[in-house]
Amino acid sequence: MKTTHSRLCGTIITLGILILAAKPIYGAEGPYHFIREIPVGGDGGWDYLSVDPVGRRLYVSHATKVVVIDVDKNEIVGEIADTPGIHGVALAPELKRGFTSNGRENKAGIVDLETLKTLSKVDTGQNPDGMLYEPGRQEVYMFNGRGRSATVLDAKSGTALATIPLSGKPEFAAADSQAGRVYNNIEDKSEVAVIDTKTHQVVATWPIAPGEEASGMAIDAEHHRLFLGCGNKLMVMMDSTNGKVVATAPIDQGVDANAFDPGTLLAFASCGAGTVTIAKEETPDKLTVVQTLTTERGARTMTLDPKTHNIYLATARFEEQPEPAPGAPRQRPKVIPGSFKILVYGMNP
Repeated sequence: MKTTHSRLCGTIITLGILILAAKPIYGAEGPYHFIREIPVGGDGGWDYLSVDPVGRRLYVSHATKVVVIDVDKNEIVGEIADTPGIHGVALAPELKRGFTSNGRENKAGIVDLETLKTLSKVDTGQNPDGMLYEPGRQEVYMFNGRGRSATVLDAKSGTALATIPLSGKPEFAAADSQAGRVYNNIEDKSEVAVIDTKTHQVVATWPIAPGEEASGMAIDAEHHRLFLGCGNKLMVMMDSTNGKVVATAPIDQGVDANAFDPGTLLAFASCGAGTVTIAKEETPDKLTVVQTLTTERGARTMTLDPKTHNIYLATARFEEQPEPAPGAPRQRPKVIPGSFKILVYGMNP
């Protein structure tokens, strides 16, 4: 016959096992930690990052070129040159093609991903910024910031197929090939434009309230959820079938990019203030912050490697800025020459 003490111990052990089974086991601060820094150097600004999980390469926009990094060796293996005002590159791995958004020349560059040579250029609208490869129809979308439009290209032939007028300034986009939809943040209107990939027309616009001025976007295509990084320090989770906002989570200041990992159901929002908010999609209607990962100031753009679950952020070191005089605007900090780098974070064991 068990004593009261032994029964109590058994109960405590059972409860402990149930609690451990119910909650993911993360490190002391959360699921992610710093892994390494990849020095890049050079001068100039940066914007989008893109990972090819099959080719094992990271593409980083930097000044007038794209820096190409081997993500297994963590070393620079080449660059794509002649991309004036580069914002980023959309990758079509099965076609061995990349498509650069060259903002200063209002063109898209078509790149051979094996040689990293630009094969040709195609006219777009004014200041192509965000870019997207839609594999269902093998088309590329260039979202023209000042042009308030999207230029659609045939990825195989490189020819322009359509120009889609938009209601405002476009930012990041995401695609659901099975649904035949491309979604794009219209930042200055605080709405999402829904584009039909067959007709190349906007078929709906959805307000993102309580979110405002969304920049980053990522998608969970399986559960039909969009993740929006909003300028009023919110991550919004939206139903991609009807535009309903189903959940929100607090984030830091200066968000630019979002990512979603279908293998872990984690959503990420990278913020220039020096943090990445990591939230778990507990259910299609519940979003829970599991970590506020400390990164570095200026690390506002990000991409994710779904194979390793690592995230990559671009930033540099900045000069210290003196306090402005009363009533004077704060000056933008200057980048220390040659300090551009990539920060790599991965999951705790």
